[in-house]
Amino acid sequence: MYPSELTGTYTLDPAHSRFGFVARHAMVTKVRGSIPVQEATAHLDAGNPAASTVRVVLDVAGIQTGNQIRDDHLRTGDFLDAAAHPRITFDSTVVKHLDGDGFEVTGDLTIRGVTRQIAIPLDYTGTAVDAQGLTRVGFEGGTVINRKDFGITYNAVLETGGVMISERITLEFDLSAVKTA
Repeated sequence: MYPSELTGTYTLDPAHSRFGFVARHAMVTKVRGSIPVQEATAHLDAGNPAASTVRVVLDVAGIQTGNQIRDDHLRTGDFLDAAAHPRITFDSTVVKHLDGDGFEVTGDLTIRGVTRQIAIPLDYTGTAVDAQGLTRVGFEGGTVINRKDFGITYNAVLETGGVMISERITLEFDLSAVKTA
């Protein structure tokens, strides 16, 4: 059971949220990026946690890493194939309150038309009423996926050994949602 004050329906505030990722490049540094939210809603029900749901849709064409050439390459068939698969989706199957501020959202992540179940640990960071009188909640967390599990296999072998891009991708979430009901 989670705190009753969280019960309600929420819409993600994309201006104050981030769906990010981190990949190792040349096995010596990290490349960070983000993918903009197209749609994100949640319904949390403290009285009946099984009725809680989360849905997130990300816009692959909007991927940003701070390097236009890399961003354009990530949109191609070598990686996310934005033309054929313009969205990344996540639909929860279970929302659990672990303890204190800890939650776990398990669900189906679909990238490039491939769906895998993942579990995302999240920490509840608080509730506030903003200057417009809207109730906001915050969560942050992350998880690690293997990009090959989603059919993203492009890579290059380095002269010194190893590969250009890590298989393990860290997903990072900083979320602010507005209560709508």
